[in-house]
Amino acid sequence: MMGYIEEIRGQVGNMPIILNASAGVITNKRKELLLQKRVDTSNWSLPGGYLEYGESYLDALYREVTEDCGFKAEDVKALGNFMDFVLYPNGDKAQVFCNLYLINSFSGNRITTPTKETITTAYFAFNNLPPLFNGQNRKMINFASTLFE
Repeated sequence: MMGYIEEIRGQVGNMPIILNASAGVITNKRKELLLQKRVDTSNWSLPGGYLEYGESYLDALYREVTEDCGFKAEDVKALGNFMDFVLYPNGDKAQVFCNLYLINSFSGNRITTPTKETITTAYFAFNNLPPLFNGQNRKMINFASTLFE
């Protein structure tokens, strides 16, 4: 089944579009950050993604966190909205507004084998991050790191 973004891209191609997204900050007891290694770009990002038509930011957060890392977010706190311009390897361009949430508690099992969207997930120290997906992820992670100093 084709999703909302795929349908739009089918109509407008690589034309710049405005998108809304949600992302979550999940840490372990050592205050390390959980990141998802993405299938589409083979680099790392916060668990999260674009809203489907009719979804709220929170609906998208809950769905995307489960899809991207396997966890069910339970107790979340809004941290802010971050805007950046994203250029995908296939030429797609977007201005992305992303609501960032701190996920204080969650349940489930972390993804460790490849899925449709995720190669794997892993925890990283805030000061020792792997190659990130884009500048927006870097800005959000830098902001989140101040919560754990």
